Amino acid sequence: MTMPFFCSGDRIADRRADYAAMLWDMGDKPAAIDLMADALALAPGWAPGWFRLGEMREEVGDLTGAAGAWTEALRLDPSDRMGASLKLCLIGAAQGIETAPAAFVETLFDQYADRFDMSLVEKLGYRVPDLIAGALSRLGARTFAHVVDLGCGTGLMGERLRGRASFLEGNDISRAMLRKAEAKRFYDRLDRVDLSVMEAGACRADLVVAADVLIYLGALDRIVSVVAGMVKPNGLFAFSVELHDGPEPMMLRSSRRFAHAPHHLRALLTRSGFELVFIEETELRRDRGEAVAGLILVARRTVSVGAVERLDDPHAVGPARPVAR
Repeated sequence: MTMPFFCSGDRIADRRADYAAMLWDMGDKPAAIDLMADALALAPGWAPGWFRLGEMREEVGDLTGAAGAWTEALRLDPSDRMGASLKLCLIGAAQGIETAPAAFVETLFDQYADRFDMSLVEKLGYRVPDLIAGALSRLGARTFAHVVDLGCGTGLMGERLRGRASFLEGNDISRAMLRKAEAKRFYDRLDRVDLSVMEAGACRADLVVAADVLIYLGALDRIVSVVAGMVKPNGLFAFSVELHDGPEPMMLRSSRRFAHAPHHLRALLTRSGFELVFIEETELRRDRGEAVAGLILVARRTVSVGAVERLDDPHAVGPARPVAR
């Protein structure tokens, strides 16, 4: 996952950065790093340039230098459009990062919108919308009065939901993605929403879907609580996550996406008043030629919230209801 390389505003600095990129591609990495540093001497307020310098230094093993560059990028751009805080976390130079910065997610998908469908489906074998739709069908859940598609993107999930929903509502943080979704005319309503701070609003939905969205949120306690407030009793919450098979609740991967552990998800859903009725491990997509393992989950909203603390145990048994494997 790479970020767009914004211009510095200084033509000479941009030219040196272009030469640095050329040298990097030719394999002369030390010269590329030196020239990139020269470009930043001309344009010291160029946050994306500092971010790129950090990437270069990281690749040659200079983690101290990378941390310095990313710290400067973050100082210059506190909203963190490049995701420098995530890179600092990955090399151990920052801690306590539990979600991707909203500005990073918005910038990433604004830049990705025009090629999103082709890249994700044709090149990366993206399967999550079909997998979620299939899970709902296997549960016999075929039609819904009101569906909310969290992080709807360009509408790939909405296309699968349109025939099932009397009213289909989508939201996303990216304006460019929302424009693409609007052009497809699958949704009855579209809103720009930052999921990291959204409120539940009225209890209105029979189904809430989050397809390949929670991987950017990290800590899921808040969003699951919000969804619990949106879903009517006996309504469903269907979502995907990347799979983490360690004892920790979640981990940040080098892709700057979060992966989540099944035992943590079970406990979290139970505490929030959901009953897990479907969980299946599967390949979600491919990334750099490697299969990305994940989970497709469907949970039913119960009338009362009953916490089952033992489910925080990574070795705890699964839910009592039959669950697809």
